[in-house]
Amino acid sequence: MSGIVEAARAVQPVVRAHADEAEERRRLADPVVQALIEVGLMRICVPSAYGGPDATPMELVEAIEAVSTADGAAGWCVMIASTTSSLSCFLEPAWAKQIYGDPKVVTGGAFAPSGRGIAVDGGQRVTGRWMWGSGTQHCDWIVGGAIRDDGAFRLVFAPRGDVEILDTWYTSGLRGTGSNDFQMTDVFVPDGRSLAPFEIRPQVDSPLAHFPNFTLLAAGVASTLLGIARHAIDELIALAAGKVPMFSSKTLAQSSLAQVDVARAEATLGAARAFLLDELARAWDVALAGDRVPVERRARIRLAATHAAKASAAAVDLAYDTGGGSSVFTANALQRCFRDVHTGTQHLQVSERPYETIGCLLFGVESDTSTL
Repeated sequence: MSGIVEAARAVQPVVRAHADEAEERRRLADPVVQALIEVGLMRICVPSAYGGPDATPMELVEAIEAVSTADGAAGWCVMIASTTSSLSCFLEPAWAKQIYGDPKVVTGGAFAPSGRGIAVDGGQRVTGRWMWGSGTQHCDWIVGGAIRDDGAFRLVFAPRGDVEILDTWYTSGLRGTGSNDFQMTDVFVPDGRSLAPFEIRPQVDSPLAHFPNFTLLAAGVASTLLGIARHAIDELIALAAGKVPMFSSKTLAQSSLAQVDVARAEATLGAARAFLLDELARAWDVALAGDRVPVERRARIRLAATHAAKASAAAVDLAYDTGGGSSVFTANALQRCFRDVHTGTQHLQVSERPYETIGCLLFGVESDTSTL
């Protein structure tokens, strides 16, 4: 087991202990944020050149999954912060060191080009409002996509003090992620603190820098949902040991229907997890060899990530339904797993949309693969 995965498992008790607080406050509890920062889980994708762990995509998945097993919201924030930290590989070294050189720094934000920039000497002035700012309350630098007046698409880094967090995160699930809207108003961003996402080239010699970013994000989203599903199955097993359903003389664990359902959930989750890790490992071998991961391999990862998300939701549904009336109570973690996993599956990276692109590739039909 790698150090970063061990670290993720080591923080599970503190994450679990503050999950209810995160749900109530609609943001992670401070002790959880500090614990995640201390062990490097908010910067898993930072290369060793800037003090990062040089983690593999498989380690990223397993670490996020471990945190998500304790609390899906915490795992989601780890996923957003760590996948954002992969941008450190593409910033000019001087700027990368300024932002990511401090091991306590957390970055996050939104890729969507919801901002507008005006090109000025040395940079751009950016104004915009973005949705889905998961964990921005504990970020030091916040990233947003913007279309400049010259038509260029840029990802811009702004210090937390230049960004306003808006209180908009009132949702059914993943409440603890604090995924509020955020906005910038006429913020100057130097050229060195912005990236052209479809034109960037690695600035450091790290295998992760050669791994496709969109597939990394999709795998990260999927790993959060895998962890939530693991939590749901574990909760069902604990519940079933002592629960005697109404009009029954046997525990739920002794019910043949429950036995079938928990086995189906376990198989559904395990198969999806194995598919994702296998595809990541195959692509990682390509990156380690110094080659570009081909579109066919990237498509396989996206297929595995989308499948893992759907399979995670199916496994949670089985656990929730098998738990019976107990599942609906706030005191029972199954209801939160149900809400969290179905909120997570709405993410664009694991929505139904990738199936169409991948289906085109399988049929040999021309398709836009720029975001694979």
